[in-house]
Amino acid sequence: MHFFYHEASLPCFWCAPLGGVTSRGCVARKKFIAIAGNIGAGKTELTSFLCRKYGLTPSFEPNDQNPYLADFYKDMKTWAFRSQLFFLTHKFRLHRELERTPGTVLQDRTLYEDAEIFAKNLHRQRLIDKRDWKTYCELYETISESLRPPDLMIYLRCPVQTLKERIRLRGRSMEKDIPTRYLQRLNALYEEWFGAYRLSPVLVLATDKLDYLTNLVDRVDLFRQIEKHL
Repeated sequence: MHFFYHEASLPCFWCAPLGGVTSRGCVARKKFIAIAGNIGAGKTELTSFLCRKYGLTPSFEPNDQNPYLADFYKDMKTWAFRSQLFFLTHKFRLHRELERTPGTVLQDRTLYEDAEIFAKNLHRQRLIDKRDWKTYCELYETISESLRPPDLMIYLRCPVQTLKERIRLRGRSMEKDIPTRYLQRLNALYEEWFGAYRLSPVLVLATDKLDYLTNLVDRVDLFRQIEKHL
């Protein structure tokens, strides 16, 4: 089994409602579930799989809507702040829409990751300067305080070599030149963030070892872990 789970105390401004899975495998009450992980960790595939299984509403990472992303991959220093600001404000609007969506929602990458992983990495690499970083953090803190946190955060842990192979296989032109060191830094930040994450319970999946698509044992184990929170 390739799961790790830890319970975190929920903040006082949000108490998660009780829910459950019906006899038909559908979710009985609205929940907000988030899937977090590095580029190529398998978020979109797992989101689609669980939404089909449980009749959930998917919300996918809006990469194709970011007008700065292609330029960012070519020249990170010039476009880093603008690209991250777009993601932050776009994700805030999306998060609000998800709160109003009836039924349980499964989100592929959260607003929290944009700030705690991607923007922070760019600042540490001096691709976002101190002045812009201060502005970004003030906006992020203001936004995050007003958001309902997930009822469950699923973290997809995956080694860099597997990430690189998956990125190569899916063949997105804007991702083909992502440096190995960049993925390594993101992985380290994910581990750092989840070491301190307390907004909700966390389910960690080792996606380089978990084969829920073709391995029945892995699939049943995955369903069992997920259904504890539905």
